Amino acid sequence: MDTHTIAAAGLPALGWALHGSMLLRRLGAARRDPLTGLHTRAGWTTRAEHLMTRNANALVVLVDLDDFKAINDTHGHPAGDAVLTATASRLAAWCGRHGIAARLGGDEFAAIVTDPAHTAGLPALRAALDKPVPHRGHTLRVSASVGHCHRTDLPVPILTDALSAADMAMYAAKGYGRRNTR
Repeated sequence: MDTHTIAAAGLPALGWALHGSMLLRRLGAARRDPLTGLHTRAGWTTRAEHLMTRNANALVVLVDLDDFKAINDTHGHPAGDAVLTATASRLAAWCGRHGIAARLGGDEFAAIVTDPAHTAGLPALRAALDKPVPHRGHTLRVSASVGHCHRTDLPVPILTDALSAADMAMYAAKGYGRRNTR
């Protein structure tokens, strides 16, 4: 067999390999929020369910930015994007290597950590989320309501139940006034 025949025979395999690589990149991108780089709801849920079942001390956290619409209305959508990316970065940093964070949509975020002892704690998360965000010469005031649920608080450790409990706690925090944690 000459080199031209070998090269011709290898071209289809190379084409399929390139096609497969492109598909994997697109699938990976679909599981990541393009603005923040965090997991999307679909990408996060699968991993969070796995972490929930394997870690007895797992903690689920929900975050909702307070008065986010006012930032967009007053300072424009680029300012809102800056707040979203800062929030994503702060939440991911808080999780560290012991959890994963996601942007569920809009101004709602979620995280799961395998053990809260591996984080700086919920008060530190609150403090990080409430830091102002600099944007084009302005200082944007930011606050968030945070709800959480420990796996040990659930009769059956199912992610959907943990999310529901964290959601109720988050709205209870909003009921106690903005900038609160429950």
